[in-house]
Amino acid sequence: MAELANCAQCGNLFLKGARTICRACYEKEEEAFQKVYQFMRQRKNREATMTEIVEQTGVEEEQIIKFIKEKRLLPTEFPNIGYPCSHCGKKITSGNLCQACLEKLRKDLEQHEELEDRINEKEEQEKKRTYYMFDDKEL
Repeated sequence: MAELANCAQCGNLFLKGARTICRACYEKEEEAFQKVYQFMRQRKNREATMTEIVEQTGVEEEQIIKFIKEKRLLPTEFPNIGYPCSHCGKKITSGNLCQACLEKLRKDLEQHEELEDRINEKEEQEKKRTYYMFDDKEL
């Protein structure tokens, strides 16, 4: 069953279903997509950069990035479109991080896990060294 929600773009109330935006905003978004897609379909524009697309279509860069992330515009078909890595800003075509940032994150996680393992080993060794003595009278 649909529930009432505020549109993420304009703030108007609407019945939330599969979309997080109202019908009017969805239609505007669809119009913007068609404008970008029609521009990119022309052979001369297939290698256009993000800046050129924004200038020629009037569609905001954030909106075009959203289309790429939703896989409505495919970088395999349009090689010069991409969006910035969330960490370093390098141009990427999928995900949130570039390969270099992913690798750095992976190394940092491995180092953290190694450190945790060493700490756990040390704690285990300390437990083994501890000598417990019980007094029979207290038990």
